[in-house]
Amino acid sequence: MGHSLFGIVSIPTMKNSDIGLRHLKALNLLLEVRSLTKAAEILDVNQPSVSKMLARLRSHFGDPLFVRVGVTMQPTPRALDLAGPLRGLLNVSDDLKAAIPSFDPATSKREFKVLVSEVGTIYFVPRLVRDLEQSGDGLRLRAVPLDSRHISAKLESGEADIALGAFPREIGQLRRQKLYVDPYVSVVRSGHPRINRLKRADAFLRERHILVTASTTGHAAHEQLEKALLDQLAPESIRLRVPSFVGCAFVACQSDAIGTMPERLAAHLTRDLPLVMFRPPLQLPRIEIAQLWHERVDRDPGHRWLRSRVYDLFRTRQLGGTG
Repeated sequence: MGHSLFGIVSIPTMKNSDIGLRHLKALNLLLEVRSLTKAAEILDVNQPSVSKMLARLRSHFGDPLFVRVGVTMQPTPRALDLAGPLRGLLNVSDDLKAAIPSFDPATSKREFKVLVSEVGTIYFVPRLVRDLEQSGDGLRLRAVPLDSRHISAKLESGEADIALGAFPREIGQLRRQKLYVDPYVSVVRSGHPRINRLKRADAFLRERHILVTASTTGHAAHEQLEKALLDQLAPESIRLRVPSFVGCAFVACQSDAIGTMPERLAAHLTRDLPLVMFRPPLQLPRIEIAQLWHERVDRDPGHRWLRSRVYDLFRTRQLGGTG
């Protein structure tokens, strides 16, 4: 048996008497105003809603909490005992809510860890470092070697904040944002003796080629390029196999062999190496470049700032000048 606000009634047995923060806030308010009507007005709900919350509170604490004495609601001794701890709990809740972390790049000393392949180190890291330098003197960057077998684990553990590159398959429960789609292009050294013929398929296929082999310690996505070239090139035309596109570029600029690689990387390398870039006369795949991160840091202000900078720096833009 138990008391209601308007008399003595039986408190029904409830299968689930769990209460939430809203119930505790309602109890604290009732202790202050001692009126269902006033509590409903302050909470901006109807009076039956407050009555239901009070019923849940009574069931949870095993006490009527309030009884009608004349025209007023009076708290029971149990309700009065709860008043102090309840205010402390709600104060802690308010403090936690107010303690939402903020991020100011101008004053932060944070080190961001970016999971990248060798290609990513060449293409992404320099521009990102320059951007961090301009955003805050205390910001630092660490390039973490990319191993396509352990991307999820490194992001989940915090060993890396984001992964940048080509990821053709969904990896675990990671969040993903597309940055751009890159075609493959070919490069040869400046002054190549047959450079004017290389846009013809027959001439292109007769040349010597450098094949970049896909690796689990880089972007396994490039295995699609490897397969496409192996399907179209004669075995004897493949004169060299190397594990990296950067190595491919250095060999190409010192020989007559053709290298094939992602367009943005090729455009970046041709600024410093004596290479000419052109579109190969073959059907080759395109790769989608994205940034990946784990959901546990999705709402972290610093992480959100980093992702926004990466997106602004590397989102889809047209490249010009490819022959």
